[in-house]
Amino acid sequence: MNGIRGVTVFVRAATLGSLRSAAVDQGISPQAASQAVMQLEKELGVRLFHRTTRKLSLTEEGQRLLDSAKPALATLSSALDDARRSKEDTGGVLRISAPRAFGLTVLWPYFEAFQKRYPNVLLEVQFDDQFTDLVTDRADVGFRGGPPPSSGSIARPLVPIQLIVCASPEYIERHGAPQTIDELYAHRCTGYRRANTGKLAQWQFRIGDEIVYRDVPAVVYVNDTEIETQAVLSGLGIGQLGSFSAAPHIRSGRLIPLLTQHITDYGMIHIYYRHRTEQSLRLRTFIDFMIEHIAGNRDFFLDPQELRATQSLKRGGKAKGRG
Repeated sequence: MNGIRGVTVFVRAATLGSLRSAAVDQGISPQAASQAVMQLEKELGVRLFHRTTRKLSLTEEGQRLLDSAKPALATLSSALDDARRSKEDTGGVLRISAPRAFGLTVLWPYFEAFQKRYPNVLLEVQFDDQFTDLVTDRADVGFRGGPPPSSGSIARPLVPIQLIVCASPEYIERHGAPQTIDELYAHRCTGYRRANTGKLAQWQFRIGDEIVYRDVPAVVYVNDTEIETQAVLSGLGIGQLGSFSAAPHIRSGRLIPLLTQHITDYGMIHIYYRHRTEQSLRLRTFIDFMIEHIAGNRDFFLDPQELRATQSLKRGGKAKGRG
């Protein structure tokens, strides 16, 4: 920065014809202006000005530096102005990272709504189930499900993720509904293979104050939550689905929640980003928009009263076998 300051003072002094005028132009003292130019000459090993008590003129080396530096400084000044304007202008590219698991069902409609409201913002969206480091992946903002990221980013919780065991009315009509966790083993079930690790996800249940994990055999395994939801909707089996996928279908009656006394909370959907002092206006606008529309949005989870009300919708008798 000292080098840039020295070149800037030099160019202004050469343009205005005096170091004093350059000092006033740059808002520094004449002594500071003179010292900046002398330091620049020392670093370059050449004299840039012929100095007299009345006149300041360029040496041959000074003239060559002025011819080269003046357009370069203009380009630098323009770039700095653009960066400053980004704090006041929403236009530009916004890079977003989110898991596929809830990227389509939860986030995408709001991405569309944001882009329609702010058409000068270019969204670059990457759905990736790997955790994204904002700096490494050059993302401006990310979303994540489960516990908050611990990478030094700021994380804001949006909505809870409930793990809900559910089945279609058609499945229950044919096979009945399990009344206990153990009865699940006599049913046709779906399974989820984690896209980022390839491992099968265990089913989670709350029993009293504890969370227990079970390996529930499945008749179909998938690595996409939307496909698993579709498999449950079509009656292929019982599945344990995230509330962001299951809640709309439960409310419409297309899915029936089961074993609701054992529902667990799998953390929250978070939005995470770097410190606010590093944010452009478009990023701040996007963060505020997403928080306004998603935080606490009951479209994506069920409250206890709603879960109790759904119990009256369950049909069928005791569990039947896989037959």
